[in-house]
Amino acid sequence: MSGTGAILIVDDETIAARNLTHVMRKEGYRVSTAENAARAVELLARQTFEVVLTDLRMEGMDGMGLLHHCKARYPEIEVILITGFATLESAIEAMRAGAFYYIAKPYRLEEARGLVGEALAKVRLKRENRQLREQIHGLRAPGPIITRDPGMIKLLETARQVAPTGCNVLITGESGVGKELIARELHRHGGRPEGPFVAVNCGVFTEELLASELFGHEKGAFTGAIQAKAGLMESAGGGTLFLDEVTEMSPAMQVKLLRAIQEREVWRVGGTRAIPINARFIAATNRDLAEAVVRERFRKDLYFRLNVITLAIPPLKERRGDIELLANHFLKRGAERMERPARRISPEAMALLREYDFPGNIRELENLIERAVALCEGEEIDVSHWPDMLRVGVIRAFHRRPGGSPTLEELEGDYIRWVLGEAGGNQTLAASILGIDRVSLWRKLKRLRLVAGEEGGGTI
Repeated sequence: MSGTGAILIVDDETIAARNLTHVMRKEGYRVSTAENAARAVELLARQTFEVVLTDLRMEGMDGMGLLHHCKARYPEIEVILITGFATLESAIEAMRAGAFYYIAKPYRLEEARGLVGEALAKVRLKRENRQLREQIHGLRAPGPIITRDPGMIKLLETARQVAPTGCNVLITGESGVGKELIARELHRHGGRPEGPFVAVNCGVFTEELLASELFGHEKGAFTGAIQAKAGLMESAGGGTLFLDEVTEMSPAMQVKLLRAIQEREVWRVGGTRAIPINARFIAATNRDLAEAVVRERFRKDLYFRLNVITLAIPPLKERRGDIELLANHFLKRGAERMERPARRISPEAMALLREYDFPGNIRELENLIERAVALCEGEEIDVSHWPDMLRVGVIRAFHRRPGGSPTLEELEGDYIRWVLGEAGGNQTLAASILGIDRVSLWRKLKRLRLVAGEEGGGTI
């Protein structure tokens, strides 16, 4: 099979490399050569290749090491190993590590030419399958981001522009604005959408549990570690690791994360060797990370590692043109899922939605619509299906109270108190109404001095 394709030949024997290069170029392939694995690693970082043919035994990093490097960082590349010291054990090891084929010297150049053609065909088939999956996904479902707001449209254009670069991205915005949706959009339009998308909320674990979740642990590393477990950084190999609420990491964990990003490797808890990782890092926070750096609550060097590109998502109250669009989207989806008759929202009910400030953002809007769909017996959702907080305009009422204009923190405290009262003091229910998780609510309560003691206590 002749044609175009980019091939890298790695061999410290000059004559062998020259002969193989001559044959491949005659087939019309674009061929580069490297005299050792270290040089091959440099070329792989600068150029795009589809197939690597490498000698097994070389000084420094050998062919097996180069195979592991390719599979970790460039999973679509096919690697063919060539060796003059073939053994059954090394052949099995190579195939298990993902080698396309294992050739024993002496070999016929015709054999190598045929294998390269087959490897290229496999690479292109995988690429075509990925593109087909993307097309089918696009036909079956529109993108997960629903908007007609000019600012959001521009943000999405930026996200899709930087997605293929693989650089680290920091997503900022209030709770409930859809930071994970933007992260998934980056993953979907990135260079390896077929890889896993792994999300972790850094704020819901203790330092010890977060270390185990991110880096994994070996058997016996701590009480209860009855077997070894790969961490999320390993599990996200060939894909994306989304670190939500990254500012909640302890200083010690920030150091470990920085090292993992810099070295592209992790040490499992209780482990004795470094494990290479191949994941793109996307971080998110609802705090001002630059201010956290100034206050020395977040490491400056980690901030710069994560903040290669920043995508700041505006709150829903700043994109009111999207409220009706999103409400109808959630209505259709909720009615289909719950098999309820609701089909539309009355003009009066929609007017209340458009005037509401949505402190819980899109997540709160979705919860409101789902609640109304569940309660509605007919085809139209009206004002009676909204909770009291929406009907009485509770947020606007705060601005009219005597004694001057309240601060944002005072407004938030008043609102949370009111929601907790409506929820009968149940924090889980209140968090759902607010459109945030229970841990985030607990932190707000503690910051506003509305709760005492440690996390995990009873309801207010």
